[in-house]
Formats: sequence, C-alpha cells, structure tokens
Amino acid sequence: MAAEVKFMDPQVMLSHGAGGKASRRLVEGLLVPLLGSGELNRLEDAATVQVGRSEVLVTTDSFVVHPLSFPGGSLGELAVNGTVNDLAVSGAEPLVLTLAIILEAGLPVADLQREVEALARAAKAAGVEVVAGDTKVVEHGKADGIFMTTTGIGRLHPAADLGIARAEPGDKVLLSGAVGDHGITVMLERGELDLASDTLRSDTRSVWPYVKALLDAFGPEIKWMRDPTRGGLATTLNEFAQEARMKVALDESKIVVHAPVRGACEILGIDPFHIANEGQFVAIVSAAVAEEAEELLRSMPGGEEAALIGTLEKAESGIVLCASAYGASRVLDMLTGDPLPRIC
Repeated sequence: MAAEVKFMDPQVMLSHGAGGKASRRLVEGLLVPLLGSGELNRLEDAATVQVGRSEVLVTTDSFVVHPLSFPGGSLGELAVNGTVNDLAVSGAEPLVLTLAIILEAGLPVADLQREVEALARAAKAAGVEVVAGDTKVVEHGKADGIFMTTTGIGRLHPAADLGIARAEPGDKVLLSGAVGDHGITVMLERGELDLASDTLRSDTRSVWPYVKALLDAFGPEIKWMRDPTRGGLATTLNEFAQEARMKVALDESKIVVHAPVRGACEILGIDPFHIANEGQFVAIVSAAVAEEAEELLRSMPGGEEAALIGTLEKAESGIVLCASAYGASRVLDMLTGDPLPRIC
C-alpha cells in the first residue's frame, strides 16, 4: 500500500527549514510517510543501528549558514559541533564523522581552506576523526559558497537510559547555559540591521564533556536530553511536552539571556527562546539529583550559567508555561515562521 502523504503546502518555503511548526509538517507529512522506518519514525536526534552484536548511534546534519564565519565560530565548526551534539544528547560518545561538501564555482580557495581548517580544529577538540567524504562543485550562482553535510557515528554511554517515556511529574528541567547567543550573533554579523555587539559570540561547541559528566555521575537519573538548535528552547520543550503529554512549567527568571540578545530580540519583536543555539542542551533530570546535577555543570569551565529552569507536571495534553518574575504566566509555543533564516 502506498504511503499517505499529508503535506499539502504547494512549495517549499524558508520556514520549512527553521525547525518549528512548518518543519514538523514537512517531516511528519511527507518525509516520514515515504521513508519511515522504526527508527526514523521516532524523530530522535540519532538512530540506534544494530551492527552484529553491537549497537551504534548514527546521525546526519547539513549546514548552510550565512555568512560563513562569525564571532565565535564558522561553518566548519558548526559542521562538527552540530553533529557531535546530536550524538551527545542521545547519550553517545562521538567517534567518527563523514563529510560531504558542495562548492560553488568561483569560490575563493582561501575561503574553502579557512573552513576546512576550522572543521579540522573542531574535530580535534571534539575528539572525532573525519574518515570519509565527498566533494561536488556546482555552477556559479547555483549555491552560496559552501554547503557542508556531516554524518556522525557514536558509541552509547554504558549508563545512558534516555527516553521521553522515562520522564514523570516532578522531574526537573536542566539547561546548560544562556540561550540565543548563536542565532543573534549570526544575524548581527550580516550587517543588515543597525545593531552591533562587541561581546556577543556564538556558543558553538561540543557538549559531550558536559553530557558525559552527567551520565558518569548520575546515569539513568538523566532521563532525556536535546540540543535546542533550530526553533530554540521553546520548540524543543514543546516537542517534548506534546510527546510526553505533560506540562513543562518554566521559571523565566532562571533562564539566562545575555543583554545583547535580549536587546536585539526586543527591537526585532522576536522571542529569545525561539532563537537557535549551537552549544547548549536541555535535560530532564530526576528531582532527587537535580540540584547536584546543576552544581556539577556549574563547576565545569563553560557551564557556569547552567540552571534548573522548570518542573514537569501532570497534564491532559502537552503544554509549556513560562512564569515571569512578576508572577504572570504565558504559554510558550513552538516557533512559527523563520525570523532568522540560514543560521546553521
């Protein structure tokens, strides 16, 4: 029987790649019905594949950021960190990567060398090796400089037992650091707005050291993780809440948003919780170890802004509520549209 395609949009729009509602319609309405398998249908950041008697985790990601480089990072770094982080939040130690590059004719070789060197440095820092790849060149005007796709393979941490089904009311929401730095940094670097910051930098990095520390210390008390990239923290938590059928009650005052990010979002009329991050993760943690887990992350270099930001509560359907410092609450929905395209 032919698969039933439910995606009715007449053409592909930028919003279909933003990680929010439109992306979900495309994936669930067209890609999953035509390609679906047990692993793909789960829509996790990485798939578990049985190889003989061993299980490995596999993930793949494409990167089309504009401009190619920006304060704190570049396309090459994103191509490593984005993929190893999908493995990390699935509980897997990143081991190797493959790399596919699409180049536009006329691209300065110096730009290509810079991005490959950045990728090599990031791979070394993340402890992974690039073991295979492919290169294609298209006509001038048929691409935008460089597009990169990386596939990662990882080994499951022996103490990892992650899954939405393990979450229960009373569990805590742990965030590894400030949100919105990456997306706003890339936007400001484009120079399209009369805004600037001397201090803001992308947060791109491998989160595996932090994930490993949590799993080493607390094992199955860490119940679920995800890196809030496209669509930001709001979309990530809404996807969790809808599948878990729980309420996620957030304390907005606990979520770190740096001043330049908050200022840019206020001017643009967008929510910092919808902005992509490339070096943070959110975890659902047992209440029994939540404060210790927060302290552990905050004790690590780069984890000083980690915070417990919310609690899971019973609900008939999934919802994310965000309480302000003044006591008012608002529904925090997932991203609609694409306020900042081409940021990863």
